[in-house]
Amino acid sequence: MSSEIEPKSLGEKRSASVDDEKQSAVSISELDSNGGDEALRLVGKERTAEFSEEYNERLRRKLDLWIPPLCAAVYFTQFLDKTSLNYASIMGLPITGQNYNLVSMAFYLGFLFWEFPTTYISQKLRVAKYLGANIIAWGALLMLHAATTSFGGFFALRFLLGMCESCVAPILILIISMFYKKDEQGKRISWFYVMNGITQIFGGFVAYAVSFSTSRAIAPYKIIYLLLGGLAILVGLAVVIWMPDSPVHAQLLSKEERIAALERVRDDQVGVENHTLKKEQVKEALLDIRTWLIVLTTMLTSIPNGALSNFSNIIIKGFGYTSKQTLILSTPGGAVAAAMTLFCGWYSDKKGERMLPIVFSIVPTIVGSAMLIGLNHSGQKGVLLFASYLIGTFGSALSSVYAYNASNTSGHTKKSTINALTLFTFSIGNIIGTEIFQPKDAPNYIPGKTAIMVLLIVQLFVSFLLRWINIRLNKQKKATLEAERARRGWSDADVQRERERHGFADLTDKQNIFFVYTI
Repeated sequence: MSSEIEPKSLGEKRSASVDDEKQSAVSISELDSNGGDEALRLVGKERTAEFSEEYNERLRRKLDLWIPPLCAAVYFTQFLDKTSLNYASIMGLPITGQNYNLVSMAFYLGFLFWEFPTTYISQKLRVAKYLGANIIAWGALLMLHAATTSFGGFFALRFLLGMCESCVAPILILIISMFYKKDEQGKRISWFYVMNGITQIFGGFVAYAVSFSTSRAIAPYKIIYLLLGGLAILVGLAVVIWMPDSPVHAQLLSKEERIAALERVRDDQVGVENHTLKKEQVKEALLDIRTWLIVLTTMLTSIPNGALSNFSNIIIKGFGYTSKQTLILSTPGGAVAAAMTLFCGWYSDKKGERMLPIVFSIVPTIVGSAMLIGLNHSGQKGVLLFASYLIGTFGSALSSVYAYNASNTSGHTKKSTINALTLFTFSIGNIIGTEIFQPKDAPNYIPGKTAIMVLLIVQLFVSFLLRWINIRLNKQKKATLEAERARRGWSDADVQRERERHGFADLTDKQNIFFVYTI
């Protein structure tokens, strides 16, 4: 492999003068004092080696066979565990009515309470090991659901479950952004986010099989909790053993491959890892208008998620199906959601878009909601069932938000802050969502379905606004870089040298004139 590494000739680059360096947008002294990325321990400020396209392609295939499958296993487990209540709700769960709504809410209360602490704790630790420990803990908590029948017991366990699961998305987004270039991230994030749809299929069939249990010793819903909790513990152990914390600590890569993995993402200017909490980056995140538009986007798409992830089976059963029929008939909705997620991930990277895939994913949900409202008393069970499949497409919007955060935020603390805000808002939205389907509105839940339709129509406008802002920011970045280039007399080689130096300096996207936003 080493034969494919071509050391860069120092003669290819012209050293900048002292005066030039003092005038630079971000000088060498500023880069040094900024507290650079962990990657600098391996590759330094400037690129010292080039790797051939064939080498990089082989490395990417190796990463694809290793990291996305582990991420997918984590997300598969998380979504199954989170929605286990949805299956249990029609399998003899002793919690009903408003108490069911409150137990549904408890998960997101725990998620909300622990999101910021868990994000900043993970920044101080090895992220994969921290993730694995949380998965093992929530597996044990899920199994304990089979040991209680009281409202208080379920509420407490769901709250703790939400705390443990709150670290998942920020860490998975971070890991994908460490190993993959911007134009590769959307697809890889969709590869693990697609598990939301796959688990709907898998979970439906498992619950259907368990529903035939005739055991008097243990209720069917308890079997579900024991099976899913045991699976989570196994996945947690796999993550602790095999998931890499970063390219710097990737145990299954040789030193040469770790260097190549870092050089692959250098020009994206998003960095890899930094264990120092930087208050100025937190401040920048909070003052960035795009942060709050992402927060709004997350809220508008999370309220429907909180409603449908806990009530979709109850809605389908309300069409006139039995519990067993409902468990089977809910599975095609997972296939529809999975297909939309994969399409949006592919389109996102292919076209360099992050907002249009959100539009693609929510339009069918708007149509499906309108059908459920307009045909409510039609008695057309088949049409209503089809509409219930359509409303699940909106789920891939959050996958696009994850990809947006990974591609459009630089500075490790800023990225952690925005990811935490995103998931914090996700939990608030889901808490609200658990209350929009009120028992008094059963079995049609017209107010809740109307709310979903209106929220997603508003999201259409937010998506186009955020896209316009990023296009405008890129034009400003380009003008700033051209002005700096003209003022300093930089050649193409000088520009590339400066871009490489900035790549792992742990600068934010606003500080770094070389950063380009993905629209």
